[in-house]
Amino acid sequence: MRARPRPPIRTGFTLVEVLVALMIMAVLSTMAWRGIDGIVRARDISQAQLDRSLRLNTVMAQWDQDLANLFDSAVVPHLSFDGSTLRLVRRSVNGVQLVAWSHQGTQWLRWSGPTVTRVNDLQESWMRSQQLLGNGPGQLVLLDGVTDLQIQFFRDTGWSNPQSSGDAAPAGGAGATPAQREATLYGVRLVLAFGEQRLTRDVALALRQP
Repeated sequence: MRARPRPPIRTGFTLVEVLVALMIMAVLSTMAWRGIDGIVRARDISQAQLDRSLRLNTVMAQWDQDLANLFDSAVVPHLSFDGSTLRLVRRSVNGVQLVAWSHQGTQWLRWSGPTVTRVNDLQESWMRSQQLLGNGPGQLVLLDGVTDLQIQFFRDTGWSNPQSSGDAAPAGGAGATPAQREATLYGVRLVLAFGEQRLTRDVALALRQP
């Protein structure tokens, strides 16, 4: 009686098995890549939001500092807003500065004039601040993506438009004392819009006089 021949022992993979394995590996690689790509995107978005938040905090700190050092020189309006630019006079280490915060397009910019100690120099800074076009020397872009900006002043009757008849000329008439000119201006409200998101910041004023 003859013994049946044993089937040959397989030592490799068939073409079909190799193709199936490659297909499975390709699917797994694609899923892994999408997962990694999603993680990287989420990290980049989180980092961008963190950077924007830090920059916004820095800008708001500068805004608060400018208003905290508000100074009435009795020479030019120490605080005024024309609908796009807020101008103020602030005390600095060796004198006073004229500062202009402007909203142009979607950018919020800040310009600061030189520190001055003479009346003529302060008046010259005031004139220069009215000629800013967004690309002048010393004018820095602090925030981008600002779709709208609103300013309000707080007086005895509450929040009001700085361009209204009662608030249009914060410096008052010639010969008036600082107390007579701005006895009722207590605070400034800033409203920034970033698309559908809005940021409101109120700052109480402590006006310094000569």
